[in-house]
Amino acid sequence: MPSDTLLEQPPARFNMAAYAIGRAAASRPSAPALIVVDDAGAGPAEVWTFAELQEAVLRVAGALRGRGLEPGARILIRLDNTSAYALLFFGAIAGGFVPLPTSAQLTEPEARFLLNDSGAQAVALGRGALDLGAVPAGVCVLEAGEITHMISAGPMVPYADTAADDAAFLIYTSGTTANPKGVLHAHRSAFGRRPMYQGWYGIGTDDRMLHAGAFNWTFTLGTGLTDPWANGATSIIYTGEKDPSLWPRLITETGATLFAAVPGLYRQILKYADPGPDDLGVLRHALMAGETPPPGLFEDWAGRTGREIYEALGMSEISTYVSSAPDVPRIAGAVGKPQAGRRVVVLGQEGGTGPLGPGEEGLLAVHRSDPGLMLGYWNRPEEEAAVYRGDWFVGGDLAVMDEDGYVFHRGRANDLMKALGYRVSPLEVEAALATHPDVAEVACAEVRVRDDVSVIGAFIVPKPGINADTGDIERFAAERLAAYKRPRKFVFVKSLPRTANGKVMRSQLKLP
Repeated sequence: MPSDTLLEQPPARFNMAAYAIGRAAASRPSAPALIVVDDAGAGPAEVWTFAELQEAVLRVAGALRGRGLEPGARILIRLDNTSAYALLFFGAIAGGFVPLPTSAQLTEPEARFLLNDSGAQAVALGRGALDLGAVPAGVCVLEAGEITHMISAGPMVPYADTAADDAAFLIYTSGTTANPKGVLHAHRSAFGRRPMYQGWYGIGTDDRMLHAGAFNWTFTLGTGLTDPWANGATSIIYTGEKDPSLWPRLITETGATLFAAVPGLYRQILKYADPGPDDLGVLRHALMAGETPPPGLFEDWAGRTGREIYEALGMSEISTYVSSAPDVPRIAGAVGKPQAGRRVVVLGQEGGTGPLGPGEEGLLAVHRSDPGLMLGYWNRPEEEAAVYRGDWFVGGDLAVMDEDGYVFHRGRANDLMKALGYRVSPLEVEAALATHPDVAEVACAEVRVRDDVSVIGAFIVPKPGINADTGDIERFAAERLAAYKRPRKFVFVKSLPRTANGKVMRSQLKLP
């Protein structure tokens, strides 16, 4: 239920990097801030204390100023998966610049679009990144060797005296279109993450957070780095071969007390590592976000490892805001509750600013006063205006909230399928089909069979060695789904199309 009390607001003068790193560097200078592991079993490749981390980011900030960049300049980061990525990201923020994290795996046209659309004044290129070709005139190129020199020998400067509402970083949605949109976040966004600390993580100073993502992912930069550092805790990032069978060993050897990953990785760990209660060291519990988990994952993980997974729902515009936690027990079918202090309601799909009642399906909305909410969409005022209704930001997630405040996610409004005049959530159909013994993965989408006819299509990855039978799956669906919800087309595929962050791209699901 929405809180009547607005979240605490940050001070007027506020720098995100100073908040995340500077406070711990002052209170716990010799404590480990960042541990990088690149070979399971070989021990840490890098260990950075908070004092060393702060020195590095302030040297980067000074070196960027020395390059003649003005406050607010966008810096596109296209580096390999190393600690230099994080140090440049936070160093840019410390200096009052605006980093734009991207993946080195983007194609040249994808990266060039981001460079041009953002109006970046500088671009950081790693040794393994694809060349951008002829960089536009006036854009400063920062090569990997120069960034390494910045980290160790750049001139140290104080944290920039930024306002809480000044731009801190720019991210682009991982959408399925050729033209993703930029989401601009303020320095206050780090302060706005405070409800997650106990509303999802249950984190403390002595924790060690192992994040399964790469440095370039905003899930890693936030959950894996910003939040642990803001709590004086240790961040651990693994950059080696992503073999799912290695994760229990990494969790144990690094002394991780918290582990964060996407649902797909937990499923792979259960399948390939077969962990038991004694195989995860001192891990207290796990954290999950990124996409809808498959049926039975929570129960399988808890039954085999003796640990809970706490799930969170979020979006690029505000990060996570609904979650389960040690103090918010998970209940079947629900993501969790709005984190303490956040004002979250369900609004009608057709308009209006009055919250719907318990059990009524509509669009999740967050109060625009939330300090974690974005500044806006980069150069897209029309789209920005469309997501606000009065004091509410409406992000496009369909949900139901019960009388106790638990939120049941019903998918994205723009993913809804229309069949026989009914609106059908792909999540509901996928959840039913995923329980078939021959199905490893499944995704559903509305597919066009004629110019004037669309039906529900199910795209199925069979389990290894299984020769799946369409008729058997159709009968299975008929026992579990109303007639209008049943797929009319079944397509067996080797894999599902996913974004670089692992989310299923339903818009790419097409009939052969």
